[in-house]
Amino acid sequence: MLQPRSIQSTLSLRDKIFSIDYILVLSILVLGITSMFAMYSTDGGEFKYHTNSHILRFFVFFGMFFVVSLIGIRFWHDTSYLIYVGIFILLLAVKYFGLTSSGSKRWLDLYFMNLQPSELMKISLILFLAKYYHRISIENVNSFRHLILPITVLVGPIILVATQPDLGTSILIAAGGIVVAWLAGVRAKFFIYSGVAMLALLPVAISFLKPYQKSRILTFLNPERDPLGAGYQIIQSKIAIGSGGLFGKGFLNGSQSYLDYLPEKHTDFIYTLFSEEFGFFGSFFILLLYALIIYRIVRIGNITRSNFGKLYCYGFATAFFIYVVVNMMMVLGLLPIVGSPLPIMSYGGSSMMAIMFGLGIVMSCKIYRDVPVN
Repeated sequence: MLQPRSIQSTLSLRDKIFSIDYILVLSILVLGITSMFAMYSTDGGEFKYHTNSHILRFFVFFGMFFVVSLIGIRFWHDTSYLIYVGIFILLLAVKYFGLTSSGSKRWLDLYFMNLQPSELMKISLILFLAKYYHRISIENVNSFRHLILPITVLVGPIILVATQPDLGTSILIAAGGIVVAWLAGVRAKFFIYSGVAMLALLPVAISFLKPYQKSRILTFLNPERDPLGAGYQIIQSKIAIGSGGLFGKGFLNGSQSYLDYLPEKHTDFIYTLFSEEFGFFGSFFILLLYALIIYRIVRIGNITRSNFGKLYCYGFATAFFIYVVVNMMMVLGLLPIVGSPLPIMSYGGSSMMAIMFGLGIVMSCKIYRDVPVN
């Protein structure tokens, strides 16, 4: 009988390859190829900067996804804290050495790419908390001393990202951390108390918002108040989605996109462009792809042996779901515009890197599902 510690070392490359969840791989690949066509459309049907860059990044990070997948799950468990600390240091570096664009300081110049550490923090926080709660019994999860560290590692990056300012990403980071804590067994009353405290402090928080952030909230409540200014994006987004009808206007035939009525169509509003060109059925196809990816992540969480793997997969699946829902609700006018990219579909190297890294760890949980993590 194999000793627990020797199971991981006995897996050959052939075993690892046959253990890959090929349905998940195919779903990611189809979504990635679909995103390339969408990006090609944003560039007016030509291979320009955004299209070429997006295609290159997808295949580079798709390769990274496989590399991460083949690394043992015990490695990701053992280095979780170190990864979090490393990303946190990068967030601090942004504060002092970051690049400023459109009034926000969110990126570090790494020469070969501009890195947005806040995107990687979404994954590293889930990793950190999955390891932290891995060995804590359900009886001790709600003790005060076991709540101090999770609150600290959650609040720290939220404050740093919110002051960049990037309120949308800070909310998404918080959502990922809260989900893991809830899955680990933290009682609902703590979330209720926190929610009440946040509501009580809301007037104070609003006073610290930048003018454009306040404008986004007011625009969400009434987009028509400034149809040529703050409300322009969301009004054009609704028009584009509605004009797509059931089957869309056809590939490269979106009038709102091609006449440049739709701003940010290659990033946050990529789903709007796709909906206009392919209509309800095209949009539903994208939703099915995302649903399939989330289902496969949850399924891997069900079959993996370690509590660390389960917490990570369930936490990442829920966070991935939130990223998708927030973006789609945003472009439909159901949420304020918060600058949330659509996973894999939207243009952005840091976002795609973070998602592929996160998916790679999920696949590692699948390949090494029988390996215990102590």
